[in-house]
Amino acid sequence: MNIYYVELFDYYGELFTDKQKEYFMDYYFNNLTLQEIADNNKVSKNAVHKNIKDIVQKLDYYESKLNLNSNRKKIEELIKDIDVDIKEKIKELI
Repeated sequence: MNIYYVELFDYYGELFTDKQKEYFMDYYFNNLTLQEIADNNKVSKNAVHKNIKDIVQKLDYYESKLNLNSNRKKIEELIKDIDVDIKEKIKELI
């Protein structure tokens, strides 16, 4: 499930505040615990947990409305058997 949210964050990450991005990246990319993130930012563990939970919910919401990640996967599945040059050009676009 973590990979899924990292993929969604690649698409929708710029929609979050700098602090939200920092919490998300610390948790999902840097594998810090909630307590470590809280200590680093001088906030409560509960505040970090709530922020990460909110971000995940928003990522799910954005994907449910825009489908950028699922459409990319569908396109990749459709192009898997075509000419390599064409395939690379399509991947550059997505």
